[in-house]
Amino acid sequence: MAWALMFQGTGSSVGKSVLVAGIARALTRRGLNVRPFKPQNMSNNAAVTQDGGEIGRAQALQARACGVSPTVDMNPVLLKPQSETGAQLVVRGQVRGNVKAREYQSVKRELMGDVLEAFSALAQEADIILVEGAGSASEINLRANDIANMGFAQAANIDVVLVGDIDRGGVIASLVGTHTVLDSADRSRIKGFVVNRMRGDPSLFSEGMTAIAAFTGWQGVGLVPHLDLLRDLPAEDATDIEVASREKGMIRIVVPHMPMIANFDDLDPLRSEPGVSIEIVPPGKPLPDCDLIILPGSKSTISDLAFLRGQGWDIDILAHTRKGGQVMGICGGYQMLGHEILDLEGIEGNPSRVAGLGLLNVETSMTRKKQLSEVSGELFPEGVAVKGYEIHSGRTRVLGRVEPFAKINSENDGAVSADGRVWGTYLHGVFDEGAARATLLKRIGHQIGTAIDHTDRVEAALDAWAAHLEQNLDIDALLEMAREV
Repeated sequence: MAWALMFQGTGSSVGKSVLVAGIARALTRRGLNVRPFKPQNMSNNAAVTQDGGEIGRAQALQARACGVSPTVDMNPVLLKPQSETGAQLVVRGQVRGNVKAREYQSVKRELMGDVLEAFSALAQEADIILVEGAGSASEINLRANDIANMGFAQAANIDVVLVGDIDRGGVIASLVGTHTVLDSADRSRIKGFVVNRMRGDPSLFSEGMTAIAAFTGWQGVGLVPHLDLLRDLPAEDATDIEVASREKGMIRIVVPHMPMIANFDDLDPLRSEPGVSIEIVPPGKPLPDCDLIILPGSKSTISDLAFLRGQGWDIDILAHTRKGGQVMGICGGYQMLGHEILDLEGIEGNPSRVAGLGLLNVETSMTRKKQLSEVSGELFPEGVAVKGYEIHSGRTRVLGRVEPFAKINSENDGAVSADGRVWGTYLHGVFDEGAARATLLKRIGHQIGTAIDHTDRVEAALDAWAAHLEQNLDIDALLEMAREV
């Protein structure tokens, strides 16, 4: 029988995901069989699982920290935003339909069975399950039918550690305020608290830790200093993407930030590469002169393409190519580079035919069936090994003779323009392998030194983070707070 402990936050982006990943690695190094679990996630950053589904990439990172392959049971409910008010609903790895935000509040009650079933399945194979909540524990307006925070904690009969972020300010008020607004039953679930992302002298907040404990009666489990190495771990949210500083002589890569950006951790290996500058361009600003423009993945290709045009970025991209610049599209970005996108079934909205940017001699037809697979092959024409995953709707066909971007399982993937300056691919994770990244950067005139696989950087960061948490958290106290399930 397994034990379990849940980590909830005072708000979104307080560091729950990486905190759970670090604790998972620390406990795994102690010899425990650990599994991550997040009842409900909302993210367009998704991972493909070996059992043929998709989950949030944060849970895939946590599975890596545990030394196991990700499965759909680790994140049974995934919401993938498609608009300001609607999302695609993925349950236990498979698309179940689309829901509006208000509609979902009533749908949630029907999903608790799926959530508990997945949690029970994990309990059969683990010594301890580390559960991550979603958003804020204090959202009492969403408490009815909740499956993500206290609703799940009550249903699964597990206790909670509350995480606050001191870097954003107001951490005392956010922790004490959560204690104040919760009802007595939910409040009693919380046994301890963690203050995350401390910068500077930790002793300056010792009285703050004492004050929080006095106000709430919860045990202070740790004050966690910021660790720079966390930049090598995938960002939790697109707004968390760090922009690499640019020095003279660096290769400059520019990425327009579109609303439905997906699987943006494709950029992580480039952010960590010496001599490479990544600039995420926000709405309202033109795309600057650069060596390479990357159009990343998108959960809603047609609406993001319309947004791109509304910003005038299409004009910037075409001007960039006329001057000899290079462009790369990944997944949805690849679809945008073609001549046309056909959505005759209305999968992304009303049925439509939309002109693409016309930089690749391909066209895409949207399909309801989603491609989910881990793949490997070779970059074309260099023959350098590459691997990653595909996660997309839509089928893209070439119009005439077009060279592929890569050969995947003896099949052509993607397309390259006749002049070799525009590339498109469905392959996510294309920059992860050191040799593949070096090859692609060489195409834009950049030579890198030792080609380090990005997975090695992630592993080193997880080990360093786990050691950091062993020093700054009371891990033994956390284990004592876990309940048998």
